[in-house]
Parts: sequence; C-alpha cells; structure tokens
Amino acid sequence: MDDPPWPLHRRTAECPDAPETKPRRRTPNPHRAPDQGRPRKQPNLPYQVSRSMRTLIAALSAMTLFPAPPPETRKAKTVDILHGVSVPDPYRWLEDQNSPETRAWLKAQMDHTAAFVNAVPQRPAIVKRLTELMRVESQDVSHAGGFFFFMKRAPEQDQAVLLVRRGPGGKDEILIDPNKWGGSKSVTVQDQSPDGKLLAYGIRKGGEDELETHFLNVETNQEFGDVLPRARYLSVNLLPGAKGVLFCLATKDGPRLYEQTFGQQPKVIFGENLGPSHLLFADTSSNGRYALLTAAKGSASEMDVIHVLRLADRKLIPINTETKATFRGAIGGDTLYLHTNWNAPRHRIIAVDLNKPDRAGWKEIIPQSQWNIEFMALTGGHISVNTLENVLPKTRLYTPAGKLVREVKFPGIGTGSNLIGAWEEDVAFTTFRSFTEPPATFLHSISKGTNREFYRQKVPVEKMAVSVTQKWFLSKDGTRIPLFVAHRADRKLDGEMPTLLYGYGGFKVSLTPSFSAAYNWWIEHGGAVVIVNLRGGSEFGEDWHKAGMLDKKQNVFDDYIGAAEWLIANKYTRPERLAIYGGSNGGLLVGAAMTQRPELYGAVVCAVPLLDMVRFHMFKVARYWTPEYGSAEDPKQFAFIHKYSPYHNVKAGTKYPATMFITGDSDTRVDPLHARKMTALVQSANSSGKPILLHYDTEGGHSAGLPIAKQIENAADMLAFLVSQVFPAAK
Repeated sequence: MDDPPWPLHRRTAECPDAPETKPRRRTPNPHRAPDQGRPRKQPNLPYQVSRSMRTLIAALSAMTLFPAPPPETRKAKTVDILHGVSVPDPYRWLEDQNSPETRAWLKAQMDHTAAFVNAVPQRPAIVKRLTELMRVESQDVSHAGGFFFFMKRAPEQDQAVLLVRRGPGGKDEILIDPNKWGGSKSVTVQDQSPDGKLLAYGIRKGGEDELETHFLNVETNQEFGDVLPRARYLSVNLLPGAKGVLFCLATKDGPRLYEQTFGQQPKVIFGENLGPSHLLFADTSSNGRYALLTAAKGSASEMDVIHVLRLADRKLIPINTETKATFRGAIGGDTLYLHTNWNAPRHRIIAVDLNKPDRAGWKEIIPQSQWNIEFMALTGGHISVNTLENVLPKTRLYTPAGKLVREVKFPGIGTGSNLIGAWEEDVAFTTFRSFTEPPATFLHSISKGTNREFYRQKVPVEKMAVSVTQKWFLSKDGTRIPLFVAHRADRKLDGEMPTLLYGYGGFKVSLTPSFSAAYNWWIEHGGAVVIVNLRGGSEFGEDWHKAGMLDKKQNVFDDYIGAAEWLIANKYTRPERLAIYGGSNGGLLVGAAMTQRPELYGAVVCAVPLLDMVRFHMFKVARYWTPEYGSAEDPKQFAFIHKYSPYHNVKAGTKYPATMFITGDSDTRVDPLHARKMTALVQSANSSGKPILLHYDTEGGHSAGLPIAKQIENAADMLAFLVSQVFPAAK
C-alpha cells in the first residue's frame, strides 16, 4: 500500500493520525512512512550540488515569485462568551462545508494556490524526480497458514493490488485489483482466518476512514457472506467456520460490538454502556477460542477496560474493570499477555491464565526496565518486544516465561519493527527503513533464529554520502530533547542549509528516522531533514507522554521552538531557510509554532490540522481526543486551551511566514473546517506579503488511498511551495 511521501510517525491505533482499526497481526507496511508508515555523494564546493539542483538555482535566480493577493473572504461578527471570556469567530460560516458560499470560496482558494505552485519554474523537474522515486514497486506482506498476502503496486499502477501466494515459492495470484474500478477507490485487508483461506477486506474512497467490508474465499476467489455497508469500523473479525463475523462499529451513541451470522441481522453483544467518546476494539485469538475486547474513553485514556469473550459459550471474562492503567493484550493458547503501564510507566508484560483469570494469579514475565516497551506481539509461541533505547529501536524475542532468546539486529539509525506473525506459526516478518535506506522486509524463523531478506523496495536514490546523527538540546524548562538530523556529508554548517523540521508530540506516538521520497529529494538538493522527539510521545514512557498533554501541552510547543532555535544557533540554517512541517496533531504543533514565533521560520506546511481548539471537540470524531487536549467546556481546561489555540492567537498586522494549509473534503477524522478558517484568518491578518495558501483536495483525507499519480502531484505542490520560499535562489 502507498502512503503520502511525507513520513509522519510510528503509528498507533489511537491518535488523530492513525487508522481507527485494531492493530493487525501482519507486518507493518515495508515502504510506509506514516498517515501512516515513514522516511544519497558528490565532491566539494563548499558542497557539490547535483545537475538538477544547478538547474533549479538558475531557473529561480531568473524569477522571483510575487504572490497575487489572496481571494477576498467575508468576515462575520460572530462572538461567543465562554466562561466570561469574549471569543470572536469571524469565519465560522466556513464550518459549513457544503454551503454554496463555502464552495465558491474553496474554488477561489484552490485556483489561487494552483496559480502560485504552477508558477514555480522547477515544479516540472520536481514532478519528474518524485515520479522516479515514487512510481516504483511497493509491497506490504502478511502471512496466515500456508498463504502469503501482498498489497502490491507495480510502477505503472495507481493503486495497490491484493495478491496471494501459496507458500513462499508460489506464484502470485490476483485477488482484488482496485485499478479496474477507476477513481480513488482502494482496498485494505481487515482480517484473515488463521489458515489463510478466508479474508475480510475493506473498500475505501479517497482518504476517508470509512470502509465497505467484503468477505472472500481465497481458495475459490469468490465472495461469500454479506457486505457490511460503508461505516467507521473499529475492528472486523472473522468467526471460526466462516459462519459470521464480529465487528466493532462507531455509532452516534458510542461504539458497539456486533455479532452477525451471515444471512441474518447483526445483533449487539457488548458495549451498550459505552458513550460517544469511547473506543472499542475486538481481536479474535488465532486458535479461534477467544475474542479480546478493549474499551477506552478516548485516544489518551488512562484506563483500558478489558474483557475476554469465550467464543464457545459467549461467556464474558472480566480482566480489568477498575484499575486506572492501560492494558493492551494478545492471546496465545489459553494465556492472555498484557502490555501495561500498571505500576510501570515504561511498561511491563504480564501473563494471565484464562482458565484462572483472577488477579492473584497474574504473573509478571518481563519487568519494566530503563527503556520504554513500545510494542508487544506474539509469534511462534514466543513474545516479541520492541523497545526504544534513547530513541533507537531494539527488538527482542522472549519465551512465554520471560527468558530472553535473542535480539533481532537492525543495521543502524532508523525504524525497526517488531516481529509480526501468529502464535502457532514459525514464520514472522520484521522491517527496517531509515533516512537513507528504502524499506526492506525480512523473514524470520522463530525456531532457527535465521533472518533473511524477503523484499527490498527498489528506489532509484542518488548515490551520495549522507550524515545521519542524533543530537540533544535543552528545552525552555531545561528538559533534554533528542532530534535526528540528516544531510549530505559534504554540506558545511554555514547557516545556509534549507532545513525541514518535522515533529508530532502527542498521543504516545514515537518518531524514528524513516525513508520518504520528499525527504530524499530534500537531501539530494542540499537540504537538511530533522525530526525532533517532543514530549507527548512515548519515546521515554508514560511520564514523557503526560508531560506533553492537557495543561502541559505548551511543553510540546516549547520543545519544537527550542529545536528550531538550536538548529539556527548551531549554524545548520537560519530563519529564512527553515521550513516547518506537521500533520494532524502535528498540524496543531506547527500552527502553534507559527503563531507564537512567526519570525523564526521561512515557511510552514500545516497538514490536516487541528487549529480551533476551542471548538474542536464538536466535530467528526474529535471527542475521542479530549483526554489528550481537554475540552473548552471545562472552565479550567478552557483557560489553557484558549491560551495556545492557534486560531485564537492570530494577531492582525503580524508578519507571518509563507504558509500552506493542506486538507480535503474526504478527511472524516480531523474536520477540514480547521484549515479553511485558519487560512481565511491568517490571510486577513498577515502583513509580511508572503503567500498564505490553502491546498485543498476534494478527495483527500486522513487515510491513505489516493492514487499514486495524485500523491505525486500533491507532494510536488508542497515541495514547489517550499522551494520558492527557503531555497537560496528563491530570494
């Protein structure tokens, strides 16, 4: 499957930038960066530039872009009084996405943005290079029984095709080819039976989260059962015997677990006490005996309510209903293994005998250590644990009793996945990618310990020496913050490097170096790519996360601003050469950074963002995120939210940096109204004369699914915008 060319982060299933479906028992996408999974040698000048870069400099030297004034936007006198505070909202009318006035405004903004990016002389060359980097074969693999399943896209295809291979040396057979459907429809695997003979798959339109679910007999390549209509499914699980399905559905009243026998109406079997701010996931065990049910109030809930449903008699076994802690589990045989922060802020692993589930019989098998346990997976009768050690990934395999078997080695600084397989299977997959290495998938034998390359994405990267280093700096309150920097090794630190700074800072999401086409293009052309590990993530455990949420959210912005100041002080760049980028919760991050320190950056890309934090909880599924941000309905929380909310901190007459807001009609997770309103407000307030643009895709959204041709065009627009602002010749 394909993702945007801009890596976002290591994804969890619970943040604005992650799919709201259960964690799959398959390997992570081997070429993925994010919104999603992730992110070359010449002599000396002070640094030698490529031929394409010399062409870029010549072209831009001959032409400076003078942006046309933005379209006029009607300003209303809408004012709320919240907790005694006057809160103006002059562009609330733009919240109505389908009104004729909004659609006319969007058309004018889209034309304005297209005119700007199409006037950048180097854009055709950017499109050409991105096409070379992105129109390559991509592959995502999972395994069940004797079947290998692939989401595979050939260079000439726009969407990935679902294939099956019977055994590692078998022939690839097409199951589903969405390219035949046309448009922006894509396919995603939702579940597969333990023997691999049955499959649940979803059809997605554009970047929507909603799916239409189908069921397929792999051996006959014929559909069976019923079609589940387009909806927001939190999880889908085939029941043993191909007789039916369990699915968790997000309804207006809250999530519900349904059981449906094929040919009959679905019935609710769990979750009727859960409200609209709750999440609910089910995961059937590979032996078909149990379903693990996990309920949580919001994405940053401090408490997971855990039950196990015994499928033979539908008996519900309570595991945790009172303890205020997170419990993420998986079932192997008759044992439930829990990855928990209960009395362990950096997490530990506990085993629960499902025949004797009382807490008195729980056993700690892997204790908390100095480093945070990021993920746990069960494979080949063993437990695979992925940790971050000073933000460097380590994967280790343990016996069910907690004895270390081996460490799976990764080749350097980058993103290394856990071992992903099934409890009864000896075969597991792991992946690795870095700033400089395209994704590779490795086949690991649990019993033998062998690790062989299964697939490596072939990307025509330029041969160049790249310096990748980890650095540390002190944030405003003295906290040490790490970051990763990648640039050409022959590039001198003279304060002139165009630098792209990426961060996220929320929802326990950790960032590690990863490969992407856009990052590669940036480094090829003499720039530096930086990712910073902000508080709010899980790089150092739950305490690190809590230090960046609710009333501590300003710490995240201070960390990010501190990273920018450190890069300037250490002569990597200067404000005119510094571009900042973030998406989703990271869009909130760069929105706060640009309103708090507008003089510090040359350009901003703010993608699928949350920006009106006073009203965010009223729209789409944002109620899930109030445990992380708080809610303006609470007077104490309103005070700190209103203080940093980007939309409420835009000041008239301020010289704002050049900014591109990115969103689209099909974002059914973070409402596009945030980007629409913020664009209008900043355009009205800006006195710098620099462009404030809205890049709006009527089919774009939060989830992957856009055709590769559209991904290339969108990425080229972003790069063209940034090149026009922070690359030397543009000035």
